[in-house]
Amino acid sequence: MQSIQRWERPPDGWAKPLEGFIGLDPPVKTFWTRGQHELQQLGPRVAVVGSRSPTSYGRDQAQRFAGALARAGCVVVSGLARGVDGIAHEAVLDEGGATIAVLGCGVDQPWPVGPLTERMTHEGLLLSEFGPGISPRRNHFPMRNRIIAALCDATLVIEAAHRSGSLITARWAADLGRAVFVVPQAVDHPLGLGALRLLREGATAVGSPGQLLTDLESLRGTSRAGGEWGEHVGDMDPILRALEGDALSVESLSSRVNQPVLETSIRLVDLELDGRVRRIPGGLWVVAARQQSQ
Repeated sequence: MQSIQRWERPPDGWAKPLEGFIGLDPPVKTFWTRGQHELQQLGPRVAVVGSRSPTSYGRDQAQRFAGALARAGCVVVSGLARGVDGIAHEAVLDEGGATIAVLGCGVDQPWPVGPLTERMTHEGLLLSEFGPGISPRRNHFPMRNRIIAALCDATLVIEAAHRSGSLITARWAADLGRAVFVVPQAVDHPLGLGALRLLREGATAVGSPGQLLTDLESLRGTSRAGGEWGEHVGDMDPILRALEGDALSVESLSSRVNQPVLETSIRLVDLELDGRVRRIPGGLWVVAARQQSQ
């Protein structure tokens, strides 16, 4: 078993996010972690939450956005639940990125049990305010959601029903002064009602990972959760950011990043040689999927 650490005061890298815990009700006094403890020092952090029963569209968006955040150097935080949570964690791990799961039970018996949970124990970080030996209970999950919000500078919601638990996370984020983003769904779809509600309350709609990363960069210098945006998102190659979630021609790409076509073409060749982009039929360029080790 990976070592379990108990914290009665925040580690150095979490001084700022845990300031937000002061306003939580009930307050967080002690928490436990298990796994890759060095993830505590990384940032910035973005929560990715949503439905436990997403549509194929929602599954695709969770994988797409979480993978892009990982490539941009963000730590993705979620709740390890089935659906959007688990898809987001897995997408980050597949990219070799950093992800934290906040649990509604002790870190010694994470739930749900399965391959992803085992993988998170070794490649990610598990965090909980519930001590070892405490089993998951229904009332633990809303409490878990407030910690997810407090740890992050921003929360992204992907598909949420009218009474989805992810709305609790989003509202805590807003109350703590953190940014809330929503991936739009059809307004007449049951899993689009929660997103519509958040948009009416002031959340920001994002249509692509590139747009989200651009909006996150605007948080540079305003971090309330301890992350240094300028050292991560702001330094992402503009071509890679523009290609997140899109397939573009050289001409369209050069227009989007506001540089000459020749300069864009040369940079694409460099990125292709590094295995970071690839060309697909139709003369379009896309971000290359990370090759998984067998």
